[in-house]
Amino acid sequence: MKRLILILMLVAAPVWAVQPDEVLDDPVLEQRARDMSKDLRCLVCRNESIDESNADLARELRILVRERLVAGDSNEEAMDYIVSRYGEYVLLRPQTSGSNLLLWLAGPMMLFLALLAAVFYLRGRARAPVTAEKGLNDEEAARLKKILDE
Repeated sequence: MKRLILILMLVAAPVWAVQPDEVLDDPVLEQRARDMSKDLRCLVCRNESIDESNADLARELRILVRERLVAGDSNEEAMDYIVSRYGEYVLLRPQTSGSNLLLWLAGPMMLFLALLAAVFYLRGRARAPVTAEKGLNDEEAARLKKILDE
């Protein structure tokens, strides 16, 4: 029974991040705020959304999102406002346009170039002439026999 309670507490831990005083009265606006909060990064916790984070800055961002929605902003307008204020780093899923496109494509391009280099290396190695190993000369054979006999 204790294990079940512990598991339920761990599963429900992210729910505790949003304080009761932050919740909007309008359930539609609250759902929009929750959806937006899942896409915004906590600047303190790094890879955690502001919806899951207990940091003070995450709380301020959650309140800011709700204020913008109550003011009548659309989701895009509110998100643009937050990005203009905190930078694109605040997005958990950065945009794939402009200079970010280079970053998105850099990994697959490097993998492709590495595979291409490996193919050329292996082909060149397969086409290289096979050199026969020459055996030991008489002097080396005598020295080896002497070492092995000792």
